[in-house]
Amino acid sequence: MTIIPIKKPNLGFGLGLRTEHYDTILAEKPAIDWLEIITENYLVAGGKPLYFLEKIRELYPIVMHGVSMSIGSSDPLDQDYLNQVKILAERVNPKWISDHLCWTGIHGKNTHDLLPLPYTEETIHHVANRIRQVQDFLGQRILIENVSSYISYHHSSMTEWDFLKEVSELADCLILLDINNIYVSSINHEFDPIDYINAIPGDRVFQLHLAGHANMGDYIIDTHDHDIVDPVWNLYATALRRYGFVSTMIERDDNIPPLSNLLIELNQAKQVAEMVLTEAAA
Repeated sequence: MTIIPIKKPNLGFGLGLRTEHYDTILAEKPAIDWLEIITENYLVAGGKPLYFLEKIRELYPIVMHGVSMSIGSSDPLDQDYLNQVKILAERVNPKWISDHLCWTGIHGKNTHDLLPLPYTEETIHHVANRIRQVQDFLGQRILIENVSSYISYHHSSMTEWDFLKEVSELADCLILLDINNIYVSSINHEFDPIDYINAIPGDRVFQLHLAGHANMGDYIIDTHDHDIVDPVWNLYATALRRYGFVSTMIERDDNIPPLSNLLIELNQAKQVAEMVLTEAAA
């Protein structure tokens, strides 16, 4: 793959495409700039998911977001899975493809969870090499997302943000920075989330995720089933001050409200961005 210079597009403000909203989107064509699909939901030969996706992609730009690449696993890359991803990408022409900086299984077993990696130099080289293989196969840079975590490894030798930075630079990939995940992990692991924001190279951050979580008191779980809380909105503003505007979307995966409720949150994201950009101009 020939690496081209990084040119960051501005898609605006988007939402995750969920089945509960198919009919509303097609009937009302709401003011959403773009939509993110969960890749695995459409790795099928036909049927209703692809029928609705074909209709909706005529109205909105689409990005693909996967949860099964298992880029950090020691298993070989799943070539059958990558073939399916490539076929879907050729079908829907996404603005980009993303997945997570994690592992999801071992010995061919999928845990269906996004498991954190040890933050070591060895892991950096392992993951970066696998990302480069995926990018060569897909013919484009991919975005890698930071995950929320609830455990840490004793032999980690660096911070999560330094690990993400080093992986992105060695692999020459892009970053999907999940603001809620940073906040969740900062509470669970007791670090300053602003340190995380400041360490990440802004030219590689192509997308931001916003979401809600479940606060269990002593720890927080990234559940995507609540409204976005004020500390996450504040951290979003900090990220925009650091990076300038980045294409932003809201994830909601459970306890899914009517689309009109999510549009209210999306408008709040626009208001935060407008406030930050106005400050910067002044």
